Amino acid sequence: MLQEPCSRQPAQRVGRFTESVIREQSRIALEYGAINLAQGFPDFDPPGFLTEALREVLSTGGHHQYANTWGAPEFRLALARKIGREIGRTVDPDRELTVTCGSTEAMIASMMAILDPGDKVAVFSPYYENYAADGILAGAQAVHVRLHAPHWRFDPDELRAAFRDQGCKALVLCNPSNPCGKVFTQLELETIAGLLLEYDALAVTDEVYQHIVYNGRVHIPLATLPGMADRVITCSSLSKTYSITGWRLGYVWTAPRWTDAVRKVHDFLTVGAAHPLQMAAIAGLEQPPSYYQELSQEYARRLEILLGALSDAGIPAIRPQGAYFLLSDISATGMDDVEFCRFLARELGVSPVPGSSFFEYPVRNLVRFHFSRQDQTLHEAARRLRKLPKVL
Repeated sequence: MLQEPCSRQPAQRVGRFTESVIREQSRIALEYGAINLAQGFPDFDPPGFLTEALREVLSTGGHHQYANTWGAPEFRLALARKIGREIGRTVDPDRELTVTCGSTEAMIASMMAILDPGDKVAVFSPYYENYAADGILAGAQAVHVRLHAPHWRFDPDELRAAFRDQGCKALVLCNPSNPCGKVFTQLELETIAGLLLEYDALAVTDEVYQHIVYNGRVHIPLATLPGMADRVITCSSLSKTYSITGWRLGYVWTAPRWTDAVRKVHDFLTVGAAHPLQMAAIAGLEQPPSYYQELSQEYARRLEILLGALSDAGIPAIRPQGAYFLLSDISATGMDDVEFCRFLARELGVSPVPGSSFFEYPVRNLVRFHFSRQDQTLHEAARRLRKLPKVL
């Protein structure tokens, strides 16, 4: 008997965003055997103290079943102590922390916990592509506030208008920023805090690159400013700090009433993060301040390798203040960003990401490179990039 095909269609919400452009560019890199400077994960192993801790956890057993849904108590205690050392106050591991499957889940769980369908949320642009999908899945509408190149500063009046005229209930803040590497200053954060207070709004912050800053810049958590403890939901992860993107360990740090809401969403999204990985990652959370200083220094050194190569190739970059991404201007090539990224992967074997995927307005002259790679990988990418003038 012939079967009629189903006439039903996918939910309308999934038609409002595309699959990840970053992951698509990774597939293009694989297609051409190119060096992947698109998807931001290291090509080196995590520190030895973490892999040794994982071996010990797996050999001793006892952590192969579900942990507490919102995080193993030992992990939350170590995380609370780390955050507490950094901000100078006590963090309650039982009432302020939720362990998630990476910061990706932390962000979507937080947005679903505070936004109702039809709510508006302000988002700085350029922005990490997940934020658009997060808002759509939460039923919210994004209101974009521009960060103006080359210093990626925002206009306080434009941000005020998002709250006053558009009625935004919350703001998404990535600090340090992916993709542009901006680190928000104390004054900028105070401006944001003042507007949150004035318009009785919340902020969801993405702070996964908090320990990767350059040239004397300092990362300041928005939640530590006066009046912000009950208005900020801080999302972060261990992925970039300890080079364990595949472990998928993130967290939400916020006031108890928001924690309760986030935990409800988290429970039904993923139940919980991997128990043995949480136990092993405690070794990372116990590292001294020198570890994070050396981390920034290592990435600063890698940054210079890529900056030099891009300058020699005639596609100069905007120097980032933090994170491990940079945006490079390809205007001189005569190509748009999508065309250039495929061309570079095919002809020179280096794969960045089209910059247009990070902006809500037409930007076709920027591409994003990441430099979370071994020295030998970056030097090889630099060698290939320097050939660009000859193949144009």
